[in-house]
Amino acid sequence: MSIITLTLARSHMKIDADMIDDELLQLYIDAAEQYCSNYLGKDLADLDTVPADIKIAILRLVAYYHEVRNLASFGVSIQMAPQSINSILDSYREEWFTDGA
Repeated sequence: MSIITLTLARSHMKIDADMIDDELLQLYIDAAEQYCSNYLGKDLADLDTVPADIKIAILRLVAYYHEVRNLASFGVSIQMAPQSINSILDSYREEWFTDGA
């Protein structure tokens, strides 16, 4: 089950239901939630409650995926996620790639 609903994502992005297909928007939501889970090194579903700033990070990433959806076809180099999203998630990350090295 998604942490972010289609309604909340649309509200955040200020778009109407007829401006983007539900399936595509859900794909962006799923991808954003998976990115955050991977970055944190734990499944968001395992959290008792998802902190508000992690939800904001997911919403920002959903909007980012929507906004840059065509840039790759023109050969523009883009980041996987804006630094502001990673900055939010950093405070919840328990392990780093250099831990134990």
